[in-house]
Amino acid sequence: MSVTIVERLVPDGLWELFQRLVPDAPIRRQGGGRRRYGDREVLAAIMLVATSGCTWRQTPETFGPSWSTVYRRFAEWSKARVWSKLHRLVLDELGRKGELDWSRCAIDSVNMRAVKGELTGPNSVDRGKKGSKIHLVTERTGLPLSVGISAANTLDSLGLEPLIRGIPPIRSRRGPRRRRPAKLHADKGYDYDHLRMWLRSRRITPRIARGGVESSTRLGRHRWTVERTVSWLGGFRRLHRRYERKAEHFLAFTGIAVAIICHRRLAG
Repeated sequence: MSVTIVERLVPDGLWELFQRLVPDAPIRRQGGGRRRYGDREVLAAIMLVATSGCTWRQTPETFGPSWSTVYRRFAEWSKARVWSKLHRLVLDELGRKGELDWSRCAIDSVNMRAVKGELTGPNSVDRGKKGSKIHLVTERTGLPLSVGISAANTLDSLGLEPLIRGIPPIRSRRGPRRRRPAKLHADKGYDYDHLRMWLRSRRITPRIARGGVESSTRLGRHRWTVERTVSWLGGFRRLHRRYERKAEHFLAFTGIAVAIICHRRLAG
């Protein structure tokens, strides 16, 4: 039974990619100690926490490792930036197959309530309660290229430059790696002239709605893909409300979510 659950949560294709990135297990020079549980079983338990939103202590015993082992391995892999590397590796595979459309990209953010932790602040859309914010850039079809987190009271516009810089050089079916979209669509929250100038300096055409001048409806014809991706993030229950004290761990769950979203396209 446990094997079936593990294979469902961690398909063979995802496991093959993950094996390229997982750090080597530490070696006990003095020998002895308990047998180390397999990385695939631990990864499956982490995926369950990310998708179902259950606590670490609620991790089913059918996976084998205890909840403390799962959490400890999650913390080790997060510190090693395994999740962002996995996201980039999946993007490379998509780019190699020509599945990424660089003609248009879109940027957006989403707020969620936070119980505690670093990078939290009053949420203006949730009666001032503490919250955090996820920022993301997607390519034309909605696949996330770059993600970041901040306190809920951070202006959306402050996330634009770090997100664009954070797009990794991704493989292409033909030619060199690519990391720059042709156009960037954004709502009025990014309506600043210095951002338009900065995008043009990087040879990216800005398509940003102007407050009091343009309607967001027209831009919505291209921005709906990033809004759909935001709804996909909602399928990862661990992101509905932030429980992680460390910002590093909250970013890790976000990285897991976008890596899985991209891998679904790759597997499909």
